[in-house]
Amino acid sequence: MPLLDWLERLDKIVFLLIHHDADSTFLDQLLPLFRNPLNWLPLYGSIFYFIYSGYKDKSWQFTILSILTVAMADRLSAGIFKPLFERPRPCFDTELQPYLRELVNCGGLFSFPSSHAANHFGLASFWYGSIKILTGRKWNWLWIWSILIGYAQVYVGKHYPLDIAAGSLLGLLIGGTLSGIFGQWNTWKKSYCNDLFKSEPV
Repeated sequence: MPLLDWLERLDKIVFLLIHHDADSTFLDQLLPLFRNPLNWLPLYGSIFYFIYSGYKDKSWQFTILSILTVAMADRLSAGIFKPLFERPRPCFDTELQPYLRELVNCGGLFSFPSSHAANHFGLASFWYGSIKILTGRKWNWLWIWSILIGYAQVYVGKHYPLDIAAGSLLGLLIGGTLSGIFGQWNTWKKSYCNDLFKSEPV
């Protein structure tokens, strides 16, 4: 069996283990909520409040790059890679039809990579790196948050595990790159201000 066919078969097996075999009434009610960005507004608000209240002079860079992270992740995943790879969602796979549970609307035709995973892993990566730059703290809970959202995407039947893995990798690359830019931006600004106000020797 060719490697790609073997990976696709394994992907479907793991998908069914999560979506069908590991189902529960409680998770059927809970995990669809994880997919809705509106349910995370209190979290987003608390993070931006933390930055604004403690690091006001850095807040506009943080906000701009957070928005850019999502815009890039969403555009690349949904606008470029999904039409390029043209992998149908599980709900359009006739082989899986007998095992699918209609927990959420099927959505668009293509699933690879997951835009949800790209967006949230992108934010997690950017926020993790930027918070570490500003405070020295490691907000490891951001990874748990993004993993739960990725798992929820498979559980409700929207994506295969490899869709999540690819979207996560894309988000990590984007968020990590932009957190590096955030660090360089603030390093350059600090260096420039120091040079600007440095007193000349008499």
